[in-house]
Amino acid sequence: MIVSTMPDVAKQAPNSQGTLTRVGMEGIAMPVLLGTQRVAAKLDATVSLDAKEARGIHMSRLYLGLAPLEQTPLSLGLVQSVLERFLASQEGLSQHAYLSIAGELPLERAALISPLSGWKYYPFTLRCELSPDGFQSALDLEVGYSSTCPCSAALARQLIQQAFEEDFEDIPLSKSAVLAWLGSEEGILATPHSQRSVAHLTFRLATTDDAAISIETFMENMIDRVERALGTALQTAVKRIDEQAFALANGQNLMFCEDAARRLDTTLRQAPGVSGFRLKVVHAESLHAHDAVAYSEWWE
Repeated sequence: MIVSTMPDVAKQAPNSQGTLTRVGMEGIAMPVLLGTQRVAAKLDATVSLDAKEARGIHMSRLYLGLAPLEQTPLSLGLVQSVLERFLASQEGLSQHAYLSIAGELPLERAALISPLSGWKYYPFTLRCELSPDGFQSALDLEVGYSSTCPCSAALARQLIQQAFEEDFEDIPLSKSAVLAWLGSEEGILATPHSQRSVAHLTFRLATTDDAAISIETFMENMIDRVERALGTALQTAVKRIDEQAFALANGQNLMFCEDAARRLDTTLRQAPGVSGFRLKVVHAESLHAHDAVAYSEWWE
């Protein structure tokens, strides 16, 4: 039997009337284009339900409206056009549309000195909204780095000084003796503690900038800016010469979580395409079983 028309239950009157802030789907698996790279992502697609007389929205139309994200590099202009498709597909049911895209940006990173390189993945979430007030967007980004505790370094230096004084109390100093002592485990008997750390960043993206600028380009620029400001980016493939350079960078770049947060606050205020940000740095303590954290934010 061929059915010429099929029921549209969503158009039926609801059991109880009222508007809803958001209705839609979460965790939609879909590849998106970051520049020329196709990466796996999870999408949340929702709209408001403003028509009191409607039972529900047309969710399948939201899903179909995501199709351009598979073919075109991700940009604010592209997302805005997708949100416009969302609203048009709901036939006046909705005035607000929302899209969240979560994934990881793969970047190849060179070693500090050797010719080696490797890949790092940077988690991100792009959150956008289209409403009668206009288009708004925010980007969450995570950047890992290493941090060495200044207090721990000072305490280690003090122990080394004490050991030097004790070991050479009755021994005439000579360059060769001091060099041998400095290269021994008995001499450098204490080391400062370091920890893998992470910066959690939320950017409010400036809508006055070119909407065609790719999200990949923006994220890569921000990651480069953040890693330069902190000075101790996490490494991938390394040789011993790289590991030594990394130890030197940490030793010359001691920082509490407060220091890291202030550095990022300073550099992000100068970042193009950003009209505000919120940041949180987490130093996953190797001394304690808890973490050290610092926050900062700035809005135009």
